[in-house]
Amino acid sequence: MTTPRTTPYAGTGTGTAAAPAAPAAPAAPAAPADRSRTHTWHSRPEPTPEILGMSGLEILRACLKGDLPEASIMSTLGFRLAQAQEGSVVFEGDPGDHLLNPMGTVHGGFLATLLDSALGSAVMTRLPAGTTYTTVQLGVHMIRPVLARTPTLRCEGTALHVGRTTATAEARVTGAEDGKLYAHATTTCVVLRP
Repeated sequence: MTTPRTTPYAGTGTGTAAAPAAPAAPAAPAAPADRSRTHTWHSRPEPTPEILGMSGLEILRACLKGDLPEASIMSTLGFRLAQAQEGSVVFEGDPGDHLLNPMGTVHGGFLATLLDSALGSAVMTRLPAGTTYTTVQLGVHMIRPVLARTPTLRCEGTALHVGRTTATAEARVTGAEDGKLYAHATTTCVVLRP
């Protein structure tokens, strides 16, 4: 048995070795960071009988009250659960320059995560105790760019159908101050019953 090894030679595609590749030019030193961001979160609690006995809506309301920790992705990206009622939820998110893509706009993954969180949580509000879900399809439509200086965004998710094995929901991201539509999405979730 032979062990594969790496070689500093670039292949020619003919099975013969080519001349050594030219050494790469040294990278320019990175400029020192002029900003930093720190976030904290609480570890996920062990699933106690009390937690396992809670409906999805009860879990989300416990997170709103601070009795259960929020999902750690929320502090990582800078958004929060603002409201939860049966069949619908509201999240709020704060764009910033820590979320920029190479083009200088907020990365679409921020909006997709905000939407996915609202969609799934809207489904969760209609699930009984011991029942979970997972996203199997997410369709996102970006309408306008989000900039680092864009004010707080509001994401409203609504469950459309929650059946025995599947669920669907829709969500919209709008400006909390001006109501402008930034993105909208739909999801299909599989419902995992005990």
